[in-house]
Amino acid sequence: MSKVTPLAWLRSGAPGVWLSAGAVSVAVIMTLGLLALIAIRGLGHFWPADLLQATYQVPGQAPVALIGEVVEQEQAPRARLRGAGLPLNDDGSTLATRALIKLGNRDLNGNDFNWVIDEWLVDRQFPPQLVTLERREWGNFYGSLINLKEAGLVIAEGEGAWAPLQARLARAEELSRQLEQLEKNDVGGINHSLERLRLQNRQLELSGKLTATAQADFAAERSALAARYQGLEAQLDDLRRQAERDSVTLSDAQGRQVEVSLANVLRAYRPNAMGWAEKTAFYFSKLWEFLSTEPREANTEGGVFPAIFGTVMMTLIMAVVVTPFGVLAAVYLREYARQGWMTRLIRIAVNNLAGVPAIVYGVFGLGFFVYVLGGSLDRLFFAQALPAPTLGTPGLLWASLTLSLLAVPVVIVATEEGLARIPRSLREGSLALGATKAQTLWKIVLPMASPAMMTGLILAIARAAGEVAPLMLVGVVKLAPALPVDGNYPYLHLDQKIMHLGFHIYDVGFQSPNVEAARPLVYATALLLVVVIGLLNLSAVAIRNHLREKYRALDT
Repeated sequence: MSKVTPLAWLRSGAPGVWLSAGAVSVAVIMTLGLLALIAIRGLGHFWPADLLQATYQVPGQAPVALIGEVVEQEQAPRARLRGAGLPLNDDGSTLATRALIKLGNRDLNGNDFNWVIDEWLVDRQFPPQLVTLERREWGNFYGSLINLKEAGLVIAEGEGAWAPLQARLARAEELSRQLEQLEKNDVGGINHSLERLRLQNRQLELSGKLTATAQADFAAERSALAARYQGLEAQLDDLRRQAERDSVTLSDAQGRQVEVSLANVLRAYRPNAMGWAEKTAFYFSKLWEFLSTEPREANTEGGVFPAIFGTVMMTLIMAVVVTPFGVLAAVYLREYARQGWMTRLIRIAVNNLAGVPAIVYGVFGLGFFVYVLGGSLDRLFFAQALPAPTLGTPGLLWASLTLSLLAVPVVIVATEEGLARIPRSLREGSLALGATKAQTLWKIVLPMASPAMMTGLILAIARAAGEVAPLMLVGVVKLAPALPVDGNYPYLHLDQKIMHLGFHIYDVGFQSPNVEAARPLVYATALLLVVVIGLLNLSAVAIRNHLREKYRALDT
């Protein structure tokens, strides 16, 4: 066997193969590592952490009792901690362990989180009777159950109040659900009908057709809606009184007592007394709540369903708009346009558009779509609503069109490449058999190029779904819990502002007043955005593969 010299090995190209394989492996490992980090940091937030009860003994100060969750621990230089004024002893070590504890009880403590020195935490216990009370406002409350009240009267105390508390929490949750249904559906429908009547009245007034008969009809319909609203208001008042009937009293680590209405409580649980099965069930219930409910507490609690819905809806509308325009432009450039300097210039412009910063599209969308096009449509079709804008304001439609502009160059380029790969002999054969150019294009060329079109759509979705900068200008807001789809005509409200997962990450991560509480939600929402984009792409990939298999015989 002949020996391979180093020079021959270099000339064989093997080093390039190994370098390429190594680079791909490193890229895959880094991507998987990043996703794993995001998943661990984000999904771990929903696990019910045990409650620590301890005494915080700072040298030279009075001891302070505390209850809370240990969120994280880290090693910090003792010299830096001493420089911050902490009286650490010099035991010869250079590092000290400090822990971030979620103390909750924001209405008493003023903040949720606090860093403590681990060696100053003494008398550590994990009593099973400690309660975590998850509230709709003011965050979690950690403490001990004192009593349960009905209409101000104590009906159970201590351990005997735990079982009735769970039953009454289920009742309060059902009342809250009924209140939400009445407010959103019934009262919202009445408000929508009243606004519709107002606009119809204004439209007749502007056109000079507002007769006494029409005014009487409007007045009768408004009276009927007002009577219906009064009946709903009585139901709402009754439900609110029932929801606020019960309350629970708890005491914190220092003995301070707080009475909380059950209408403000989502759930109460004892994490230290829960087994693995109970914690697992609790974990998945919290995860479902994150995926299916609205945000609360300045977006640091609750769920992100409106953001998921807004992201998917906007991406789907973008795909519906960008695909036909991108395909038509590519077909014209490849099949009909004269191949000269003008066509080459257009192709260069299309390729350059793919590299334009996204914020530039946002500024263009705000200036052209919102102010020029939207304002013109308001004057033509919605004059009765002026000066309040209908389409002349940022909303779902303009956000989707702005994303379409951003993604259309990708679809054009991918479709053109697909059209260029179709053999000329197929076109000539179709024409020789008597088909017209349009029939050849529609029956032969476009079906065979459909996998390339789907590739362009996949790339467009991948880029557009994660954009944030342009959306801040054309329709995405911090909080919009009302979905753009409801039971009121026209059912899909394209003029409505929406939430978006990308903007939600930015808002929670950089604009939240409670940074420590928001941090795990940033990871969880980032992972969710990756999953949503991945599912959208996988759906497009499945369609592309189906089309590729369908037209493989024609290609061969």
